[in-house]
Amino acid sequence: MKRIVEKKHRLDPENYVGIKAVAYTKCLKHQYPLFTNNDIFKQFERFLLKSLNKYSCEAFIYLFMPDHVHFLLIGKTEKSNSLKSMYYFSQISGYWLYLNKPRVSWQKDFYDHVLRKDEDIKKHMRYILENPVRKNLVQDWRKYPYKGSTLYNLEDFSL
Repeated sequence: MKRIVEKKHRLDPENYVGIKAVAYTKCLKHQYPLFTNNDIFKQFERFLLKSLNKYSCEAFIYLFMPDHVHFLLIGKTEKSNSLKSMYYFSQISGYWLYLNKPRVSWQKDFYDHVLRKDEDIKKHMRYILENPVRKNLVQDWRKYPYKGSTLYNLEDFSL
């Protein structure tokens, strides 16, 4: 029997260590619309903040769409690890889902993009913040409630 080898799609782990900006997108299986109320958002925001703190990372932006999340993270020190932060977020939030919403789970993996030094962080932030507008959930990204940043006051943030 021929063994199927899964294609490697993640960079080497050292590419996620240090003061590097990385965009992550994580989706729920079957596009389940979980992030549609403040209680759920706040619970998962706590998981995210715990994982950021554990691995010395900050979030330029985090945004919870109904069936997926967008995070734009950066390490605070040379030892920070945003990939480990994402794995930890996946683990603790997945366990919560298992206990509290057994029919809901994350997809097996997530997407990431390590930003090059010449890439515009604000451009990526704008793209993420405009996601609810593109999906016709709100007309102005400022009105979308399920977002945050550990670096910016989004009330004062301008695109």
